[in-house]
Amino acid sequence: MDARINLFDNELALKFGKRFSAASMVIKHSSLPESTQELVSLRASQINGCGFCTDMHTKDATAAGETPERLHLVAAWREATVFTEAERAALALVEEGTRIADHHRGVSDETWDQVRKHFDSEQVAALVCQVALINAANRLNVIVRNPAGSYVPGMFDSMMS
Repeated sequence: MDARINLFDNELALKFGKRFSAASMVIKHSSLPESTQELVSLRASQINGCGFCTDMHTKDATAAGETPERLHLVAAWREATVFTEAERAALALVEEGTRIADHHRGVSDETWDQVRKHFDSEQVAALVCQVALINAANRLNVIVRNPAGSYVPGMFDSMMS
């Protein structure tokens, strides 16, 4: 399976990718826990059917020390006992923020209140930005049908420089 267009071998897409990566570094270096960042990215990618990002964030989370049990349960987080209340709030936010069209008012006040209860202002901003960024990445990859399976943790590090 090949992508419709190789975004990693296209001058304009590479310029965009560098800026996209720079934006992701702002979030990565925030006080939002890395595990929460990866769980959020994984859940949005699952919802959006983005195999490339699902592969990437599963592997990045594993490389960062996430357990297989928790990764296997992300899609069923409501029924799982392995997530903290803060992680559950973040997962609710990513689901509602990803499925905006499915909710008359987008993110519910109840979910927002839970997010504010568990995260400080910087972390909330990082979380909101992470939801927006991963949804954009999912759309890029789904549109061009980037295949999943070949990602290796750290393979995009050169884009950060």
